[in-house]
Amino acid sequence: MWETNKAVQRVYSTKDGQNAWAQIAGVGWRKIKTGAADGVTNTFVLLTAAKANSRTVNVYIVSNLIERAYLN
Repeated sequence: MWETNKAVQRVYSTKDGQNAWAQIAGVGWRKIKTGAADGVTNTFVLLTAAKANSRTVNVYIVSNLIERAYLN
C-alpha cells in the first residue's frame, strides 16, 4: 500500500546488517525490507535525507515493511 506525502519523523539503525527502521507520520515505525544490503542502505539514506531536509516521501509498505521509497 502506498503512503504518500508523509514526513519522516525518526530513523534508526544498528550495527547489525540490514537492520534499519523509520518512523513515518501517520504510519508508525516500519522496518526497511531486508534481502539486499544495498537496497536497505539506499532506502535508509533516502529516508535520512528526507528527515534531515524536512522533505516528504512516498513509501510502499507490504507486510509492515518499507519496500520502496521516493523523495518528494
